Amino acid sequence: MYVCLCKGVSDKEIHQAVSEGHCTLSALRQELGVATQCGKCARCAREVLHEALREECACNPLAA
Repeated sequence: MYVCLCKGVSDKEIHQAVSEGHCTLSALRQELGVATQCGKCARCAREVLHEALREECACNPLAA
């Protein structure tokens, strides 16, 4: 699903960025450009970020 229409960023791209170590909304802004234009996607992007972080911790309990 698309999270940021302005930049064409999908939830899968956010999950991939988190797996590469981009673990904050600021880091996602830098890496993907999410929430840098109209800003309407910021809430959804944050929710997807938190979901991805929970999945990363579940897969790698030593990361917590």
